[in-house]
Amino acid sequence: MDLRATIPRLEPQLTPFEDPNLPELKQLFDRDWVWSAFRQQLNGAGAGPPQRFRLRQFVHSPGRSAFARFEAHWPPEAFLSPQHFVARLDKDQPTEFFLYPHDARLPGLPDAADPERALDLVNEHVLAAPARRARVQLVTYRPGYRAVLRHRFGRVKLYARVARPHALPRLLAAYDIMTSSGFVLPSLAGYWTGGGVVWLTQVRGSNLRRRMRQGRAPNPDLLLNGLDQLWQRPMSASAGRPFKLAGAFRSARRSFKHHLRESESGMRHLNAAVASLSPFVRAWRPTRTAHNDFYDDQMLVLQDGRIALVDFEEAGPGDPMLDVGNFLAHLLWSSRFGSARRADASRLYHEAFRSAALERFGWSDRSLRLREAVCLFRVCTNFIRHPQENWRTKLEDGLALVNEGLA
Repeated sequence: MDLRATIPRLEPQLTPFEDPNLPELKQLFDRDWVWSAFRQQLNGAGAGPPQRFRLRQFVHSPGRSAFARFEAHWPPEAFLSPQHFVARLDKDQPTEFFLYPHDARLPGLPDAADPERALDLVNEHVLAAPARRARVQLVTYRPGYRAVLRHRFGRVKLYARVARPHALPRLLAAYDIMTSSGFVLPSLAGYWTGGGVVWLTQVRGSNLRRRMRQGRAPNPDLLLNGLDQLWQRPMSASAGRPFKLAGAFRSARRSFKHHLRESESGMRHLNAAVASLSPFVRAWRPTRTAHNDFYDDQMLVLQDGRIALVDFEEAGPGDPMLDVGNFLAHLLWSSRFGSARRADASRLYHEAFRSAALERFGWSDRSLRLREAVCLFRVCTNFIRHPQENWRTKLEDGLALVNEGLA
């Protein structure tokens, strides 16, 4: 079949994002250009054109860089798995385009994603008794930053976390920090230093977010117990990377300012939020060891009722109240923008968790609201990173919600 015969549709259909310093940016939203670039990467191979492309992730640093991760989907009768591919733009540089798993910033990913090579790696770095067959499944992927793969060897199931090799020591340090918490962690099975790959064992449990929607959320004290033990660990600048709240806040503010520049109401919401949060952000400093990215989708509830944490790489010097504020921000976001069932469950747990934290630790209500608001401000970047047709309206609504919490 001639690959040029059909141009696959691109979803979602969006008005192109524009950036005068990145003139090629709008091409990322042009299905003709996406199809042409994808076809060039295939070099004529494959079982015919895909049925559609889907924009899965879009990260834009205005005036500097951008990348878009797409998935190519074929008709069901083709029996082909989705193909991930990435377009990256950097100011004054040619567009970089590559197919997963060939990510130059994650040199260990091609080997970890290939069943035969993954088998060799695990036999070398993890298993005492060699396995003979491997199955590999992609779980999550953020181009240039990290990927998580599921590796199966008979009855053995491992999760391979692939990072930039220079970030591996930080990941291992974060794991060591989290062993001081009251949470169950996956066991560290092994690692490959040269490829930036860490293998963790499977933890069997049910996703906390899913249980919340089902009305089976755990007592908030179980989560607070786990955090409280972590916060007691002496803070050390050498153990883990300090959380950079100011940098994250500035990055989100710059992105919002660029994308809302033609919206009077959007800029009004943005300016109000920035005016309220900037003094707090400037004054904020790490005070204790903390998780630094604590929210519901990273946790599992085990059969015996204990809580497991499966994501921990940001652990280090931080702020206990910011951990709680981040958890509350995700619940608040879900209560406003989730489905009716999800929104109701998130709203109820938000109230319960907030009340439990304030009562237990005697924190100032205003101090916790500031942290919840600054975390919600950052969560609003989801509307740009995973854009839908009405992304700009939702972004404005998200910033309005930030201001409601600060009122």
